[in-house]
Amino acid sequence: MSFPEALIFDVDGTLAETERDGHRVAFNRAFQDFDLPWRWPVGLYGQLLRIAGGKERIRHYIERYQLDCPLDPPLTELVAALHQAKTAHFKALVEADVIPLRPGVRRLLEEARRYQVRLAIATTSTKDAVIPLLERLLGPNSLNWFEVIAAGDMVAAKKPAPDIYNLVVETMGLRRDRSLVIEDSQQGLEAAVAAGLTTVVTVNDYTRDQSLEGAALVINHLGEPNLPFEVLRGNVGQAYYFSLELAQILIASD
Repeated sequence: MSFPEALIFDVDGTLAETERDGHRVAFNRAFQDFDLPWRWPVGLYGQLLRIAGGKERIRHYIERYQLDCPLDPPLTELVAALHQAKTAHFKALVEADVIPLRPGVRRLLEEARRYQVRLAIATTSTKDAVIPLLERLLGPNSLNWFEVIAAGDMVAAKKPAPDIYNLVVETMGLRRDRSLVIEDSQQGLEAAVAAGLTTVVTVNDYTRDQSLEGAALVINHLGEPNLPFEVLRGNVGQAYYFSLELAQILIASD
């Protein structure tokens, strides 16, 4: 059987469980650094995840919930400073090993490398956040596994716009009908589908109840031989963990 030409991975919530105990905590610590009486609890952060991009999320929160709060420095400068502090705190959390890989991620990456399936990253996060995470969770040489690491600050519009996926496809010269995306959210799914790419969604606690229409397959994680995935939508035949073979079947049937 032939395999996909490429696998393109989102990062936050897809490769690793970064959101609830990583980015959210880092944002809250940044607010403390600036003596701001703001806190993003788990539920509120789930709503804020509808806004793609860290700076955009901070700005949306201020404009939606803190309009009466005096800002010093002004809004644009404050957003940039908060995001810089948040990135530093996120790196510290990564170094503290509190952010795990999701099930099946390392296995699938190793299978792809074994069969010379090309790999790429397409994320709304900045490279400053993504690179330390990859190096910590996958090893210091893991950056070489990915031909392209496309970050949110490299495109004009973030997900759900297709810009980041178009950038990956065009940079690598990929065939859209032979490549597969692994995402975790409605925004990421919409971006990938708009770019003409077959997409698998591995949901998490924040995205499980999203509609996810247009996904070729929706599962709770990629699975392991000793940890089967749960199929929420789609047909996997007899498969109980995600593999290159299943990826090719989904591409062929999409």
